[in-house]
Amino acid sequence: MSMVGQLTYFLGLQVKQSAEGYFISQEKYAKNLIKKFELGSCKSPRTPISTSTKLSKDYAGQPVDSTLYRSLIGSLLYLIASQPNIMYCVGMCARYQSAPKESHLIAAKRILKYVKGTVQYGLWYSKESDICLVAFCDTDWAGNVDDRKSTFGGCFFVGKNLVYWLSKKYNSISLSTADAEYIAAGGYCTQLIWIKQMLLDYGPSQ
Repeated sequence: MSMVGQLTYFLGLQVKQSAEGYFISQEKYAKNLIKKFELGSCKSPRTPISTSTKLSKDYAGQPVDSTLYRSLIGSLLYLIASQPNIMYCVGMCARYQSAPKESHLIAAKRILKYVKGTVQYGLWYSKESDICLVAFCDTDWAGNVDDRKSTFGGCFFVGKNLVYWLSKKYNSISLSTADAEYIAAGGYCTQLIWIKQMLLDYGPSQ
């Protein structure tokens, strides 16, 4: 509690505080996005992207307004701050901002339609949590249609609380699924060691 009261809103993030912990969401921001892109009357799909969707540069596709597309992608990227569940598909759509096609815009709008049904989602940070460090990661193999590069992603928890998440395309091409998994595991071990050191330097003594 500060002299001006509890923090409830900060840079588009809504913060709800209780004796048990903190809930961070972007419900108001998400609703404004849906209104801005005129998707309020659309039905919400159960997933942000279809498992059969394979985006590519789509050279033969119909070009769309690049300013509109970049605005949509930028807005969705900021929404990842409280909804990491859309991180992978937003990152995939973000690869085509230089020359967006209709297929890319359809995929990006599907994500926002999904958000319409999950505006109440957010991140819960419990006060009753230890500082046990746990990470989960996974990767595909040659998932990018254009350059055959793999994409890895995952998340890090300190106790019950999600503290870090990412989804990134490899800089090089993996020759096998084992190669892709090995690179992902190595990258995540590096992040784990860094977070562990941060906890040792600045965290509680446990």
